[in-house]
Amino acid sequence: MVCLGNICRSPLAEGILQEKAFKAGLNWSVESAGTNGYHNGEPPHRLSQKVARMNGIDISQQRSRKLIPEDFEIYDKIYALAEDVLYDLRRIAKNKFDPTKVDLLMNERYPGSNMDIPDPWYGEEPGYHEVFKMMDEACDALISKYANAGMTTS
Repeated sequence: MVCLGNICRSPLAEGILQEKAFKAGLNWSVESAGTNGYHNGEPPHRLSQKVARMNGIDISQQRSRKLIPEDFEIYDKIYALAEDVLYDLRRIAKNKFDPTKVDLLMNERYPGSNMDIPDPWYGEEPGYHEVFKMMDEACDALISKYANAGMTTS
């Protein structure tokens, strides 16, 4: 799960998908990263943590990290949370970019829609609830799609 800073959207997406995979009995490795590296080593945003907790998910131990080209060798699937992040994925990965491994997360819920998950960083708490809902629905679709594939996901 990849967003810009790896403190708002992608930590939530990581927590949501990891929780759903665990509950489905799937042994998935789910991680998140950011493309800009501005927040390396920081915990998720306090509102991301709050909204996750309100939904029974603890993301407090996560720490932000920057996406690296080698992630394309490690993970079976890499989900960008917005179109600008998808552009950054190509730029960072260079010759390791594999378009068969990359998609926008919301395409799991609404195939071919290329819908962004808005960045709640600049807004108030309700925005974090909205992005949680969007990612929760997309992760439900993802679990249904890949439940028997045994994939690792970033």
